[in-house]
Amino acid sequence: MCRNIKPLFNFNPVATDAEIQAASLQFVRKISGFTAPSKANEEAFNRAVAEVALAARQLMDSLVTTAEPRNREIEIERARARNAKRFGTVKKLES
Repeated sequence: MCRNIKPLFNFNPVATDAEIQAASLQFVRKISGFTAPSKANEEAFNRAVAEVALAARQLMDSLVTTAEPRNREIEIERARARNAKRFGTVKKLES
């Protein structure tokens, strides 16, 4: 699927509307094939983004889990480690 769409469920703090909007935009871009739609398709594109965002928010609000909430900072570090292993680069963190 699309690597830019990140899991948003079970984080503390919960996913923001901006994060859900960004994921929805990426999803609609992926399935439509448009980075930016033409004027003729702009209304349909924007409506699709809004509808996907609404459905995603409803999903996030209705999911339940007994797992501990994930920490965003830890997940970012794990992603960096995976990328370093995958691409063979190690980015030094500044102190």
